[in-house]
Order: sequence, then C-alpha cells, then structure tokens
Amino acid sequence: MENQVKQRSEASSLESFREQIDSVDREILRLFEKRMEISEGIARVKSATGRKVYDKEREAAKLAQMQELAHGDFNKKAIRELFRQLMGMSRRRQYAILEQGRASGRTPFIEVPSLDRENIRVVYQGVEGAYSHAALQAYFGEGTDSFHVRKFRDAMEAIADGSADYAVLPIENTTAGIVADNFDLLSDFENYIVAQQIIPVEHVLMAAPGTRLEEIQNVYSHPQALSQCEGLFHAHPEWRAVAYDNTALAARKISLDQRKDQAAIGSAFAARLFGLEILKEHVNDMDANATRFMIVTNQRVFVKGARKITICLELPHSAGTLHNILSNFIYNDVNMTHIESRPIKGRNWEYRFFIDFEGNLNDESVRSALRGIRQEAISMRILGNY
Repeated sequence: MENQVKQRSEASSLESFREQIDSVDREILRLFEKRMEISEGIARVKSATGRKVYDKEREAAKLAQMQELAHGDFNKKAIRELFRQLMGMSRRRQYAILEQGRASGRTPFIEVPSLDRENIRVVYQGVEGAYSHAALQAYFGEGTDSFHVRKFRDAMEAIADGSADYAVLPIENTTAGIVADNFDLLSDFENYIVAQQIIPVEHVLMAAPGTRLEEIQNVYSHPQALSQCEGLFHAHPEWRAVAYDNTALAARKISLDQRKDQAAIGSAFAARLFGLEILKEHVNDMDANATRFMIVTNQRVFVKGARKITICLELPHSAGTLHNILSNFIYNDVNMTHIESRPIKGRNWEYRFFIDFEGNLNDESVRSALRGIRQEAISMRILGNY
C-alpha cells in the first residue's frame, strides 16, 4: 500500500513539473516570435541602408555577454549555444526577407534555353576509347569535333584559353569515390559545370576477331579494371593479368597486335572503336558501378530548368562554422546531396568544401541560402547550375 501511495505522489509531482515546463515553453514561444518580428524590422532597415545581415563582431560580443549573465558552467555553455542558434535563425529570416521580390537576374549566371551543340569543339582527358570519350559521345553525339589531352589540367586550360568550348572530365565513381584532382581544378580555374553525364562502367572481354577463349594467355587492362574482374580470372586460372596504362590503350594494343593469345578488358565502346570482338560481356564482379562526368565551359551559363548546383567555399577555422553554413540549407528547405572537403594547398589543416544541392539559381529559396553562405563564409564560388 505504501508503494502505491509513493508512486501516486511521484506521478503527481512529475505532472506538476511538466505543467511548469509547458508554461515556461509557451512563454519562450511568445518571446521567440517577438524576437523574430523585431528581426524582420532589422532586415528592412539593413535593406534600406545597404548594411550586411551578418555582423560577426556584434554576434561574438552578444554571445560573450549572454554567457557571462548565465549561472553555472553547464548553463553558460548551453546559453551560448542557444543564442548562437537564435541569431542563426534570425539571420536566415533576414536573408529570406531581402530576397523577396528581388529580380532573378541579379545572378552573374545567364540562363539559356539549351547548350550550343553546333560548331563546337570538345576536349577530354585520356585517349580514344576511354570512358571519357564515351561520355563525350553520349552527351554531344558521335560527330562532335573533339580532341584528347594527357592531363585533367590540360583539359581545363584548353577551355580557359578558348582552344575548346567544352571539356568532359570525370568527377566521381560509385566504387572508387571522387576524382580529387578535378575537385581541386574546379577551384583553380574560372570554369563552370553546365551539365553532367553518367556512364555505367560495364567491362567486357575483347580480342581480335576470331579469337577463342581457349587460345587466350594474357589479358591486358588498367590495374583497377583487372581487380574488378577477379571472378573472371578465378574461372580461368590459366590467364595472366597484365597491368596496362588504361583500358582504352589496352584495347588499342590488342587491335594493333592482332594476336589470338591476347585479350583486353574495357568498355564495349572501346571494342567497337578498335574493331575488336566481344567474347564476354559484363565481366565486372559488381554490377552497380558508374562514373559521373561533368561538362565544363568557361561561360557563366545554366540551362533553363537546371536542378542541381555545385558550390565551393572556405570557412573560418573555428568551432560551429560548418554547422552555421549548413543551416542555410535547412532553413530554406534546400536539399543538400553531397559534401566533400579538400585540403587547401599551403595552409595546413585548413579545408575547402565542395557542396552539391538541388535547385535552380532562379529559386528564391536558393538565392536566400546562397546569400547567407556568401556572407558567413570566407569565400564562396558557384561552380555551376546544371
């Protein structure tokens, strides 16, 4: 009986505390809405006077002041975080107000109905028959005037100096990950992504016409491609895997040699290009493998209806800065799809961030998010809307 009385007393006490919390929460809500209402007035004053929304020095002073007024170590730390969030939400609201009714043309990018595909020249890294070559033809068509270069940087320089109108470069593979060099090149050059092309990486076994499987002794390909086809070599232990510079060059070697004891692993595109016979299809151990290629130009344009944006930015080297930046996406209901960090050359332990998110540069929510990021980051560049 005593236990039942004690439990009822504890339940009554808990309910009382909950009622007190509910009352305090309603007061917090009332004060929060009052604070946001004042923030809207501040936004209109700043808009009229041309002042920036983000005032780093004032916010730092405000956080220090509120922390000092709190009691106890836990509360001091918690109140600092609470007011950091409050000021962040206030900024997001002010950015949104500043963007309302703004003309969409206030972006340095020009919207175009479509990309030029006539009388153009396209550069790709690698050799004829490479997956980059396949991506080029998949996007622009087989009759496109094109040329290839040895390095990724050479392709970026070709469009920067006008030798080519577009470049086709790999940016990400579903199994191998990002192509780190090309992320860095996006920040080094004033070039912009205008489209993307995804190419499935489906390896085939190819050889000179008339070759039989039992005649093969050596199989040539890039080391990564060879490692992706271990099942094939397990089924044919008599074959010797020979590493080669890349899959396209391996295919070209087999085409030039015309030997029945040799084969190559590469794309069906390379097999057709070099007149080889496909002896086995889908020799990858894993089916779900694809490479995403970016189409890059030196013009600040985006195609009408583009729904993906890539930016790069540098942040202050202090706690909470990445969180503050990403909250611009959350507040504006913008869906971030990818984030990548790359070390900044010559600056130890500092990083540049590359972010992909959904949207169009004409969207008010996107412009509001970008306004906030631009003001709060050390630097920010839009790398393309595609």
